[in-house]
Amino acid sequence: MNQQSLLSDVVPCYNVEKYLDKCISSIVSQTYTNLEILLIDDSSPDNSGMMCDAWQDRDKLTRVIHKQNEGSSFARKTEVDNTTAEYVTFVDSDDWIDENELISYIQQVKS
Repeated sequence: MNQQSLLSDVVPCYNVEKYLDKCISSIVSQTYTNLEILLIDDSSPDNSGMMCDAWQDRDKLTRVIHKQNEGSSFARKTEVDNTTAEYVTFVDSDDWIDENELISYIQQVKS
């Protein structure tokens, strides 16, 4: 059987409590299975950080990093500095993806 490459999906989180559950749910339900979800809480003043922690508690694929607010580009850099994955993708926390999005991505980069 072909071993899947590890893919890290980064979600920078700041003031997105209204959208965050839908975003993370869409990533958790991916058909690609060798996946880590890295939620970067950028010191959001709303409940986003606590929601990230709740996802980490309920889903083994999810990891949270809480950091000082520096903006989404620094949040993304934080993830790149903290992953061992072969591939890294980004999903905005106020967005969601199709269940086959990540497997399509991997198929494209490997061809």
